[in-house]
Amino acid sequence: MRIGFFLSTEEYTPAELVAQARAAEEAGFAGLWISDHFHPWNNEQGNSAHVWSVIGAVSQVCDLHVTTAVTCPTVRLHPAIVAQAAGTCAELLKGRFTLGVGTGEALNESILGGPWPGADVRLEMLEEAVEVIRRLWTGEVVSHRGRHYTVEHARIYNVPETPPEIFVSAFGPKAVEVAARIGDGYIGTSPDAELVAAFKQASGGRPAQGGAKVAFAPTKEEGWEHAHRLWPNAGLPGEMAQILPTPEHFEQATQLVTMESTRESAVAGNDLDDHLDLVREYAEAGYDELYLANMGPHTLEMIEFYGTHVLPAVDEERTR
Repeated sequence: MRIGFFLSTEEYTPAELVAQARAAEEAGFAGLWISDHFHPWNNEQGNSAHVWSVIGAVSQVCDLHVTTAVTCPTVRLHPAIVAQAAGTCAELLKGRFTLGVGTGEALNESILGGPWPGADVRLEMLEEAVEVIRRLWTGEVVSHRGRHYTVEHARIYNVPETPPEIFVSAFGPKAVEVAARIGDGYIGTSPDAELVAAFKQASGGRPAQGGAKVAFAPTKEEGWEHAHRLWPNAGLPGEMAQILPTPEHFEQATQLVTMESTRESAVAGNDLDDHLDLVREYAEAGYDELYLANMGPHTLEMIEFYGTHVLPAVDEERTR
């Protein structure tokens, strides 16, 4: 399994993200994920840079493959605009770009004041959006009048000769069916072997990328404190992450997330075995690639730690 680094636009400034991308390449990470948010999950995280601007900057400082994890090309951004933005970034990255897409969260997509559709409608919108994006990436003039989107005589001029692949995020059986039908690959954020296997079976074995977060720190307790302060939203159950509309709502809801639950769920500290166990968990679930983010102020140290210890250990296990 290949190991990449996950750039969290919600927690770090644009300059920090660019520095992390450069450091990740130097450390030996295989690629980059980058989140696409309008809001952070809570005000403590404190950032939410425009992802396409950051990708443009990253393209100038490192040669790693970049995947958006994930963009919602349905409500906040019309799919034609996403097609143009992604095409430009893919050209800057010389084709080292994958458009990761999903149905999104109200946290980011409800900012324009319209209704937040239900999950089935959002999946329908995503499928039509992907169709529009792929048509625009042909470089031909496109007019489209569908159930959810209209495009009138539009043409994308900047896109690589080989259009980017599109990977689809999915968290349930119905979403996995859609992902297998329209996606070149799968994106998930939990080591759910059943969902990964369902996607691979339905798609004919297309690749799966997973994402996870750790809280690297000198001690486990410090790491857990950072995780609980910055990312308590990770402990919210069910569909709450998709329907809560503001960072303030997330702050209210995460008051119910206990420090004990954070300790039970988050990998923290600098114990090599703990970090390797997390990697193995995603490998055993069937993922082909894993992208790891850090929670807290020790991100550059985490990148160095992985480059020195974790990545070589993973490579050694792979060659046994």
